[in-house]
Amino acid sequence: MQLPQESVLLRVFIGESDRFDGAPLYEAVVLKARELGLAGATVLRSPMGFGAASRLHTAKILRLSDDLPMIVEIVDTEAKVNAFLPVLDGMMDGGLVTLETVKVLHYRPRRA
Repeated sequence: MQLPQESVLLRVFIGESDRFDGAPLYEAVVLKARELGLAGATVLRSPMGFGAASRLHTAKILRLSDDLPMIVEIVDTEAKVNAFLPVLDGMMDGGLVTLETVKVLHYRPRRA
């Protein structure tokens, strides 16, 4: 059994239409996290949500939004996540970032 290790979960809440240097922001964040050697990143696309302006974004066929909510999740050590925050700050124009302490069980492929 794996013992849990304490790490930090960084969540970046943005819109699908948000951009950085002409590329989708979610893509730019993942590529920058990879470039800087963070453990991993995942992008989640949400079918519905709203933000600070209370404008509803939905994938429902009658109200199809071109700006669905996107969430980028990155898990790594507190030190590596904290070092990434100033980089992320330079990429963000709007959105929300959350940090929380998590316990990680890291499974690796079994050797044959």
